[in-house]
Formats: sequence, structure tokens, C-alpha cells
Amino acid sequence: MSTPGPPRPLRADAARNRELLLRAAREMFAQRGLDVTLDEIARHAGVGVGTVYRRFANKEELVEALFDDQLDRMIALAEESLTRADTWDGFAEMFRRFSALMAADHGLREVLLHNTYGHDRVARIRERFVPAMDAVVRRAQQAGVLRPDVEPTDLPIIETMLGGVEAFAQPVRPELYRRYLTIILDGMRARPGLTALPVAALTAEQFDELAGKR
Repeated sequence: MSTPGPPRPLRADAARNRELLLRAAREMFAQRGLDVTLDEIARHAGVGVGTVYRRFANKEELVEALFDDQLDRMIALAEESLTRADTWDGFAEMFRRFSALMAADHGLREVLLHNTYGHDRVARIRERFVPAMDAVVRRAQQAGVLRPDVEPTDLPIIETMLGGVEAFAQPVRPELYRRYLTIILDGMRARPGLTALPVAALTAEQFDELAGKR
């Protein structure tokens, strides 16, 4: 039996259509969430729905392609924060930019914080993103600028809270989440006289279990 060769590259028109579809899906998912249909995405991209199915077997496959792109962006944000000379500024700026990314992209929030599409979403987040986030949290704690009882599993839960604010205020004040983000960041900063947290953070295993059930 002959060994199959490498996959053939897409023709120029096929590659262009794929990029049009990804761009259209990214815009529509960001605005409306993942309830958008493939027909709507095709119309927004200016192509026939048959073109969508030639490039992506179903909507889940399209979501997966976009999720991988966004996961790369989030990892880059975490890695960039580790290069900042001011440890607290690095942590806080990463959190602000991550929150802005989530607020601007309803589809991303659904994929990350709910069990919406993605066969191995939780596993991939743990494998690729969690180590980067852990490094940011531990660096800030070792520098004495982040309260020592904050755990990495606290951060996505805080993002869920901020997402609720953004969804509530969207029709009138879509930027309102930034007010509560600032209050939360101030509460996370290490200082004398911190109030002890009354309940322990979720373990990584508990978080994975809950994320898989949403």
C-alpha cells in the first residue's frame, strides 16, 4: 500500500472563500452568539450555503476553527503580561484585555464559559491556556501584589460575573462591566487587613466538572 501524501493546499478561490466564511462567522458570532445559522453566515459572507458545507462539515467545525484562533489570542495575552516589568500592571492589563475580548465576543463567551460546541474544549483549555494563566497568577502572588488566596479557577468565574453585567447593560451601557472589573481588581490586590475568604476556590477538577455540565 502506498503512503498517502500531504494534504493538497486549497485553491486560491477555495482559500478565499474559507477566509470570507471565517470572517463572517467571527463577526456574527461576536454580535449574536452561537445561535446564528450557517445560512445566515453564508449570506453575510456573500457565498452560497453549499460553499459553507464544502469548507466545514457543520457549524461545530466552524466554531472549533474560530475557537482555536481565539485561544491563541488569549495565550498571547497571558504570555505578554509575563514580560511586563511591573507585575501588577501585567496582571491587571491582561485581565482588562481578556475581559474586553469576552465582552466584545458573545460567541467566545458561550464557548469558554458554557458547554457550547467543541468536543475537547475543556481539555484543550487545560492543556494550553491554564498553564499560561497559572504562571501569571503565581508570578503576581510571588511579587506580593496579588492576594495569596486567589486561585486561577477564580478568574473564569469572575469573567462569568462580568459577562452577566455586560449582557444586562448591553442595550444602554455596554461598557458598564468595566466599572465592576475595576472594583474586582482592587479587591484582588494584596494589601494589609484583607478579609479572609469564607469559601475555598474550586479545584481544577471541580471546575472541569462544572464546565462540562454547563
